[in-house]
Amino acid sequence: MIRTLLARAGLVATAACAVTLLTAAPAAAHGADAPDGSDYRTRVTDVTPARPGLEVRVIEAGARLELTNRTGRPIEVIGYSGEPYLRVGPDGVYENTRSPATYLNRTLAGDTTLPADADPAAPPSWRRVDDGSTVRWHDQRALWQESAPPAAVRAAPDREHRVRDWTIPLRDGAEPARISGTLDWVPPPDAYTWWTVTIVGALAVGALGLLAAAAPAGTRALAALGVLLIVGGTVAVVYPVGRELDAGAQGVGGVLLGLLGGQLWSLLTGLGALAAGAYALARRPAADFTVALAGACLALFAGVGNAAVFARSVAPVPWPPEIARVLVAVVLVTGAGATAAGALRLHAASRTPTPTETRT
Repeated sequence: MIRTLLARAGLVATAACAVTLLTAAPAAAHGADAPDGSDYRTRVTDVTPARPGLEVRVIEAGARLELTNRTGRPIEVIGYSGEPYLRVGPDGVYENTRSPATYLNRTLAGDTTLPADADPAAPPSWRRVDDGSTVRWHDQRALWQESAPPAAVRAAPDREHRVRDWTIPLRDGAEPARISGTLDWVPPPDAYTWWTVTIVGALAVGALGLLAAAAPAGTRALAALGVLLIVGGTVAVVYPVGRELDAGAQGVGGVLLGLLGGQLWSLLTGLGALAAGAYALARRPAADFTVALAGACLALFAGVGNAAVFARSVAPVPWPPEIARVLVAVVLVTGAGATAAGALRLHAASRTPTPTETRT
């Protein structure tokens, strides 16, 4: 019996490795370098003068701005030297290939080498980049890009600080407008507390593996692990969906495209945990190993991969950061706990004599 279980476990492990090699991809979702969290809170306060149909919001934990233009007129975003940078109108989204901002804003670092024809004084050369009415971009005016925090923050890091007020000029035809906003330092949470709670929770879930010796208790423990994996898998799917919605994904198709482009592992491990939980509830052969394998993948790819929110005050999801931390903790607790419990149950099963061994 044990040999059969190990053989099936080997098949599961081989399949998991194959999936890993075939589907591994760089996490290039959102704006290609969207952070997992930040301690700088960027807010848009208003657009002056107000333009009905023009909406601006902050996305990706402050990494980018999103402008949607439904005014029926082209709106230009002005670059760092007063040159036209972006244009959004009824005919789509355009970027000025001669604006230095076009190249400086492509990454959060803003260290892209400028081409020779990047000249803010030159007439704009518009290149169409999208046929929609929404544009998203990094803007250094709304970000803190230094490696060290401001002096006021270094002096009192446990207090909230206004870093600066910022503005981004717009142009509506010949009429000037502007986006106004604020950039604040928000003290990060105590990551040790969140990790302590997570570890204690994982140990509690892992203790279910100690119930493997007694048949009735072991059956109930396996069912409990199945339920917990379903909960953890559901959260592991919901969290990246939230990230895509926060990043501006539109509709089911847009969310799916974003998930496949950069949140693939979190999605796959969440779905795998759901399947493993159902497998455990059905008490199928090799369920213990399946639970352990699914739990390990869940903890690593969907849990540890998003654990930066434990130490960041702003999370890249459309919910309060406290909820984001709770969700990530649930994924880690169920994933790590299921791994420990499955391993303990496998160890107990390997020490239990088979009927043949008992007769001998």
